[in-house]
Amino acid sequence: MRQTTFKTKEQAASNQTWRHIDADGKRLGRLAVEVATVLMGKHRPEYTPHVDTGEYVIITNAEKVVMTGKKPEQKLKSTFSGYAGGIKFFTYGQLLATKPEAVVTDAVKRMLPKGRLGKQMLKKLRVFKGAEHPHGAQQPTTLEM
Repeated sequence: MRQTTFKTKEQAASNQTWRHIDADGKRLGRLAVEVATVLMGKHRPEYTPHVDTGEYVIITNAEKVVMTGKKPEQKLKSTFSGYAGGIKFFTYGQLLATKPEAVVTDAVKRMLPKGRLGKQMLKKLRVFKGAEHPHGAQQPTTLEM
């Protein structure tokens, strides 16, 4: 009889740890690549593409993330309300000033798999504007880039 190595949700959850990344002075794209890798679990030996083996990630100082070149002035993000004439454009510089958490989350979201699994992985991401976060009880380990 063949033994399977499938884990229950409780066993998989006990194996997941929390990681903390300080985004102060980090480039947005490079930060998003590292975070997406940890969320997917590609750094672990038991990585499987169709299983969520990643870890929880806390990002602090999202307001201090850096975009190189003229991207803050030239790169645009659009939103559409669904109504005629309801499209709005914002530069990434404006978004970094008002909602830096959304900029970082969006960059990471686009690097995750599309579909249910990617949405499940994105739920394990926590982004904060300042240096403080309320997840000290999880004892996150610092992830160096």
